[in-house]
Amino acid sequence: MQKYGKINPIFPGVVFFDVEMPVAVPDVLSCEEFVRTRFFREWLAPQSLMDGLFSNLEKGTTSCALFTAMRHAKQGQVDDRMRRRFELITPHVRRAMLIGKVIDLHRVEAAALADSLDELASGMFIVDLSGRIIHANASAHRLIAEANVLRATNGRIGALDPEGNRNLLDIFAAAQAGDAAVGKRGIALPLKARTGERYVAHILPLTSGARRKAGVSYAATAAMFVRKAALDLPSPPEAVADEFKLTPAEVRVMFAIVEIGGVPEVAPVLGISDQTVKTHLHRIYEKTATKRQADLVKLVASYSGRL
Repeated sequence: MQKYGKINPIFPGVVFFDVEMPVAVPDVLSCEEFVRTRFFREWLAPQSLMDGLFSNLEKGTTSCALFTAMRHAKQGQVDDRMRRRFELITPHVRRAMLIGKVIDLHRVEAAALADSLDELASGMFIVDLSGRIIHANASAHRLIAEANVLRATNGRIGALDPEGNRNLLDIFAAAQAGDAAVGKRGIALPLKARTGERYVAHILPLTSGARRKAGVSYAATAAMFVRKAALDLPSPPEAVADEFKLTPAEVRVMFAIVEIGGVPEVAPVLGISDQTVKTHLHRIYEKTATKRQADLVKLVASYSGRL
């Protein structure tokens, strides 16, 4: 995990696929490119592993939980039969994981939970499908009072940035349909403040298909965590890609530059030429208005997700 986990070429591309969708390596990058990567040559090939299926069980702001089935060389590549069986199993694995998380949450006393949430540096809002605030922690009240990035009108949360506000309301409404619906629209949302500073909002669904089928009315549909972009924290790929309109190839190069180093180090890891890395990097610099690698690292780090 320490050596090869961070250079696995399916990341961060696999994060962009919907929850429970079966994803094979060719769905993320071509087989020709994959077999040239250091990850394949040094880790998969010696074990005679050649292919696999992945599925997002849960998508967070800086990570995702994957259900994975690997294929040995004797078994050949992923076929339709494997996909059908994988699609049948995945929902049960995901449901078991979510139930386990719910049970853990029920062990927390409500008063203690509220006190803990007030200690968070991030502003936390519990809202319904229209954005009406059901609960807010101390940091959230400060954000509203400052009126720099968020506002509260008639008890409903909104962003000062018009585009960010539209996206925010769309996600709140989608959360009513469950966690998979929010995942399709993206969990991380960039927001711009009145002063020009950048903020990131992370929206997590609080509804599920099982709860809606139970016939019980739940007002809260989403939890939103908002904080100013800061250095030295993990970076959510989706927020960066959406904000600067990066292609999947550019996202791979960007995060390889951040995690691994310069062009000579990144090229053999990704299995592409130095010139190809430089071409992608030049486009990334143009789209992000940065001029050097150090600026790019700071920019990516600013889209952090840690609470």
